[in-house]
Amino acid sequence: MKSTILGVQHLLAMYAGAVLVPLIVGGAIGLDAKQLTYLVSIDILMCGVATFLQIVTNRFVGIGLPVVLGCTFTAVGPMISIGDKFGISAIYGAIIASGLIIVIISRFFGSLVRFFPPVVTGSVVTIIGVTLIPVALNNMGGGMGAPDFGSAKNMALSFGTLLTIILIYRFSKGFLRSISILLGMVAGTVAAVFMNVVNFAPVKEAAVFHMIQPFYIATPTFHLLPILTMTLVAMVSLVESTGVYFALGDICKKDLKQKDLERGYRAEGLASVIGGIFSAFPYTTFSQNVGLVQMSGVKSRRVIAITAGMLILLGFMPKIAALAIIIPNAVLGGAMVAMFGMVISQGIKMLSKVVVDSQENAMIVACSVGLGLGVSVVPELFARLPESVQILTSNGIVAGSTAAITLNIMFNMMPSKKRKERKENEAAVLLAKQEA
Repeated sequence: MKSTILGVQHLLAMYAGAVLVPLIVGGAIGLDAKQLTYLVSIDILMCGVATFLQIVTNRFVGIGLPVVLGCTFTAVGPMISIGDKFGISAIYGAIIASGLIIVIISRFFGSLVRFFPPVVTGSVVTIIGVTLIPVALNNMGGGMGAPDFGSAKNMALSFGTLLTIILIYRFSKGFLRSISILLGMVAGTVAAVFMNVVNFAPVKEAAVFHMIQPFYIATPTFHLLPILTMTLVAMVSLVESTGVYFALGDICKKDLKQKDLERGYRAEGLASVIGGIFSAFPYTTFSQNVGLVQMSGVKSRRVIAITAGMLILLGFMPKIAALAIIIPNAVLGGAMVAMFGMVISQGIKMLSKVVVDSQENAMIVACSVGLGLGVSVVPELFARLPESVQILTSNGIVAGSTAAITLNIMFNMMPSKKRKERKENEAAVLLAKQEA
C-alpha cells in the first residue's frame, strides 16, 4: 500500500509536465480534439514505457535507478518549428531518426560530452526557454487567432493560474511544491468552469478504452534539418540526464560505470524511436521526481515500476486524456509561463558559475544566445544563403547551438599561448605553496 501511494506521488509530480507537452505541440500544429486526445493518451503511456526501459536493466538498456521519464520541454520549440516548416510528418521522422542516432552513439557519447560543457548546454537550454515564451504569451491571450484574444476573461484566467502557482510554490514545501503547476492548472480550470468557458464535449465523445496505433497522427518523413535539430536537442537532454543519473547514483549509493551510462543513453534513444513510431515524443529524465526520491528517502525501483504501470494503464483510457484537453488556452498559458520560465532559470543556473569564472565563456554565451534568439525572431535573415548553409542558420536553436559548440572549441579547447602561460603560472604558484 505504501509503495502504491508513493507511486501515485511520483505520477502527480510529473503529470503536469507530461500532459503540457502534447497540449502545446498538438495545439500549435493544428490537431483536432480526437487527435489531441490520442496524443495526450499515447504520451502518458509512452512515459510509462520509457520509464520501464530505464529501471529494468539488461545488457542493452536501463540505468537501473529509480528514475521517471517524460517528454523534454527542450523539444517543444523545435518540434513546433519543424511542424510549421516541414509538416507534422517531419516531426516524427526527426524523432525516430534522432533516437536511432542516440542509440548508435550511446557507446561513444561519454567522450562527446566534452563538447557539451555547462557553457554550451546552458546556452542551448536558455535559447530554448526564451524562444518558448511567445508560445506561452499567445496562450495567455486565449490562443493565436482567437476572437477574444486578450480579453479580460482570458487575462483573469491566465494571471489567476500563474498567481495560484506562485502562491503554492511560495507557501508550501516538499510534495505540494513539486505539484504546484498541476494544482494551479486544476484551480484555473475549475474557475473557468464557473466562468462558463470550458467545453466538456471532448470528454463525452472520447472512448472509455482504445488501442494504440503506429503512425496514427502521421507517417514519418525524413528531412536533414529537422533530424539535425532533434539530434542536438537529444544530445543536450542526454547531458542533463547524465547529471540526473549521477544525482540519483549518489542518493542510492550506486557507483555508476561507463557501461551503466551507455545503457541509460541507449534507453532514452530507444524510447524516442518507439515514441516516434506511435506518434509520441522524445523522452528524458524528469528532475522533479529526483527531488521526490530525496525527500521521501524511498529509493526502491518497485515504486517507480508502479508509477510506470499506472502511466501505461492511463494511456489506454482516452476519457482521462480528454480531461486534459478541456483546459482553456488561457489557463495553459499561465502554467506555461511558469514552466518555460523554469527552463530559462535552469539555463541561467547552468551558466552562472561558468560566466563568472571566465570572460571567454561570457562571450560564448553572448554570441550564441544572441544569435539563437535573433534567428528565431528574424528567420528571414539568412534566406538568401545557399540551402546547404541554411541547414545551420534557418533554425534559432541549431544556429545558437552551433555557435556555442564552435566558440567553446575556439576559446576553451584549442591550445593557446595565453592559456598555456596561465596554466604554467598556476602550476608555479602551487609549487611555491607546496615548498613553503
